[in-house]
Amino acid sequence: MPNVLFVLTSHNRLGDTGQPTGFWIEEFAAPYYRLADQGVTITLASPQGGQPPIDPKSALPDFQTPATERFNHDSALQAKLAATLKLAEVNANDFDAVFYPGGHGPLWDLVDNPHSIALIDAFVRADKPVGAVCHASAALIHAHQADGKPLVANASA
Repeated sequence: MPNVLFVLTSHNRLGDTGQPTGFWIEEFAAPYYRLADQGVTITLASPQGGQPPIDPKSALPDFQTPATERFNHDSALQAKLAATLKLAEVNANDFDAVFYPGGHGPLWDLVDNPHSIALIDAFVRADKPVGAVCHASAALIHAHQADGKPLVANASA
């Protein structure tokens, strides 16, 4: 079975507003369960390792879906989430694909993170799938195609 790496944010503040942020539950849970239910092995990592912050707004009633409800009752996944690997310790060769769940946090700690950029570059060079949703797509801004050109043309952070 394939082994997919999910890279989550470790950033917990929305700019200088002081408001809490992190990853968006639905943007993590829906793809996680979609893959896990097909038998895909999923490994979780974040820049600092350990528990990535959850954007509290993503837990509000208006944003609940079957995937978030499942997550809310899934103690095994919550325990797995609390123990993410440190991004610096992850090797792209160990995975078949990488996915970046959204939320505002990735805008601060994944855009310029050298480990994240190197990881994406390695997946692209190996012709392995790279995916990102919503704000996490900003993690692709400084990544490169196999020929060294920017992965995202005319991007700026």
